[in-house]
Order: sequence, then structure tokens, then C-alpha cells
Amino acid sequence: MGFFSKLKEKLGASSSSDMFEESEQGYVELGSEATIDTKSRLMVRPFVIEEFEHIKPILDALREGHTIALINIKPLKDKDLVELKRAINKLKKTCDALEGDIAGFGENWIAAVPNFAYIYRGQKPSKDEGKKVEVTEYEE
Repeated sequence: MGFFSKLKEKLGASSSSDMFEESEQGYVELGSEATIDTKSRLMVRPFVIEEFEHIKPILDALREGHTIALINIKPLKDKDLVELKRAINKLKKTCDALEGDIAGFGENWIAAVPNFAYIYRGQKPSKDEGKKVEVTEYEE
């Protein structure tokens, strides 16, 4: 007696017949009633800023609270640095208001995350490490 036959027998033939459908290939097809709830799942989403107005969808996604935004700033950086600074300031203010985090990585990318996440920035140097100065004495 096969595994699925034993399982059907234990569960009761009438109740398990709609739950499992054994195919001739030897696999079991389970019902696909489970739907993905996008509101309860975290989404990592790429964005590109070519103009200042392109930050609106990013801000909306961050305000929803389920999106980690990876933002390519290169097109705006190449086009207009003043608008880029304006856009980054707006993103920073929104992240601060939402208690999220924002940081640049590389020369052309920014990551913005909601309040339940933070961005790893590497180990901070210890107090003594930042003050080390190497002095070399020269004899004449």
C-alpha cells in the first residue's frame, strides 16, 4: 500500500479526496488556496530618480511601511546636483518622520528602510582608534 493511500485511509477517503489529487507522475498537487498577502510581507523594490518628481512613489511606498527602497540616483546626479540634494533631503525628512533609516552605498545608490529595519554601516572605530597618530622622528 502506498504512502498516499495510507494517508487517505487515516484521514478518511471522503474528506481527503478533495485535499489531495495523486497524479500518475508520482507527485501530489496541493490546492493553491493560499494567496500572498502583500500588505503583511516585506518588499525590496528598486527605484530610479531621473527628476525630483520621481521621489513621490518612493515616499508613498515608504509611508506604507512594507517597502525597502533601493534608489538609483545616478540619472539625477548626472543631470542636476541641486535637484539631487533637494530629493535626498526630502527622502531624509520622510525617513526621520517615519523613524526609518536612510544611507548611501556606493556612489549612485541610496537605501531607505521602514522603522523596523536599520542599515548596517560597518563597525564604528573605537575612541582610541580615531586618535592614533603615528609620529616618526628623524635624526639629522
